[in-house]
This record gives sequence, structure tokens and C-alpha cells, in this order.
Amino acid sequence: MKNSLLALVLCAALASPALAQKTKVKTKGGAAATELPFSARRLQPLFGGLTPEAAQQLLGEPFINGIAQSFASRAEASRFFTNKGYEYLTEGQPDTARYRFNLAWVLDPQNSHAYRGLGILTSATSLDESIGLFARGLAAAPGNSQLLSDLGASYLLRHEQTKKAKDLKLAQQHLDQAVAADANNAYAYQQLARVYYLQGSYPQAWEAVHKARNLSLSNVDFGLVSELTAKLADPQGVFK
Repeated sequence: MKNSLLALVLCAALASPALAQKTKVKTKGGAAATELPFSARRLQPLFGGLTPEAAQQLLGEPFINGIAQSFASRAEASRFFTNKGYEYLTEGQPDTARYRFNLAWVLDPQNSHAYRGLGILTSATSLDESIGLFARGLAAAPGNSQLLSDLGASYLLRHEQTKKAKDLKLAQQHLDQAVAADANNAYAYQQLARVYYLQGSYPQAWEAVHKARNLSLSNVDFGLVSELTAKLADPQGVFK
């Protein structure tokens, strides 16, 4: 991979007047999108809900081809930008991470990790949009345990807002599928513990807590443990 060439391509494209101006493209539904400057659209998931074709039009074929030529394939380029997105995410640079995930998606619309990264970034501001992104990632990678647990956790969070039984049911459905796909998914077990607690199934909640604890102590929700203890003493006597 030609890193120096890639850096030059990125710098040139970001400085391009064509990208800085307002661009009229079509959204996924086919309707004309609201005109937005590129600086604003690049920070919205999927460049503001564009189709992959519209996003390529926005960025320009020379830009996309310039990136792709620096890698063995567009899929490899997409994986590179996904990895960079997660790096920026962990470094506390969400705007830069979002743009990298967007680039990864344009390069490969079947890259489930790009949808997941955008879903994580969106979860703090719009659960509905986040759920949609996780669902699209899951459509690209059916049975992916991480995406299943992300989706289940998002429905669980939405249930806390809406109190709708449907959201809790969907949370359990996806979390059950997550642990079925990966029995070592400690995060999914901890989220399942919350589901069981809300259902009043306290023995099952404790069982899920201990499965999460045995896999990774860092995934134990001690706030939930405290709430659960008030309802039913830990059958294993680990938590007092």
C-alpha cells in the first residue's frame, strides 16, 4: 500500500473546491436531498443518508479511484478506513472517525464494520438511526454476534425510553441470537441480564450476570447487580 500516495490523494480531495461547494444529490429514497456543504455532509452517517452511487457522485470518481488504486481492491481500502475509524473513535475524535467510516462504506457498501462504527457514533444522538445502521450491518453480515448484541442493546435502551414491550422483546431476540452465535460474548450476556431483570425473571438474570462475569469481569454492570440483589440474593453467593 502506497501510504504517501494515499495521503496526497486525501489531502488533494479534501482541499478540492468541488467538495467544498454545495452539492445536490439524491437520497436513498430517490428524492432530491437538501443542499448541504460537503463539510457538513461528511459528518453525517452515510453522508446524510445517500445511496452509495450518490455518495460516489458527491466525492467524485477521481477521488474514489485514486484511493482504490492505492490498495489491492476496494474491499481492502474499505477495511483500512474502517480500522482507522475505530482508531479515531477510541482516541476520542468522533468527527474524524465518522468520515473514515463513511469512506469505508462508499468503497464497499457491504462492509458491515462501517455500519457498526457509524451506529456506535450515532447511538448517543439518535437511537432510531443507530438501530437502522446496525440492522444494515447485520444484513451485510448475518449472524454477526457483535452486531446482534449492539442491536439488542440499542432496543433495550429504546425500551427504557418508550417502555414498549415490543422493544424489550426485540432486545431479547437479538441478544439471544448474539450468544447463540458466540457463547463468549460477555457483553451480550450482561445485556440479557438487564432484560431478565426488567421481566422479573431474577434467577435467569443472575445466571446471565455470572456468565458475563466468568467471561469478563469488566462487563459486569454493578449497578444492575445492586438492583438485582435487592430483589433476590445472589444464588451463588458471589455478590453480597
